[in-house]
Amino acid sequence: MSWTVRLSKKLQRRIERLPPSPRKRLNFLVKEIQEYGPVQDKWPNYGKIHGKMDCYHCHFKKGNPTYVAVWKVTEYEIKIVEIKYAGTHEGIDYNKIC
Repeated sequence: MSWTVRLSKKLQRRIERLPPSPRKRLNFLVKEIQEYGPVQDKWPNYGKIHGKMDCYHCHFKKGNPTYVAVWKVTEYEIKIVEIKYAGTHEGIDYNKIC
């Protein structure tokens, strides 16, 4: 059974404003989460956010600027993941997002 990935309307608008290359990589990450679940340890700088339950992040485009995604498992039984943030790495506080 695959995972459902939810994106808020605000996040969908933010994603539409991303440059083409990061947007393409983020779409690939979303597909991988749908297929394999929230643990994506093959992605650069992947990690669980310390002090937050079921919250993860990774860099989906390195360079300047670096782009990151933050997601949280909201329901294990019916397999739902919500992408909480996708954008530049600058000034982001992971603990406030999750």
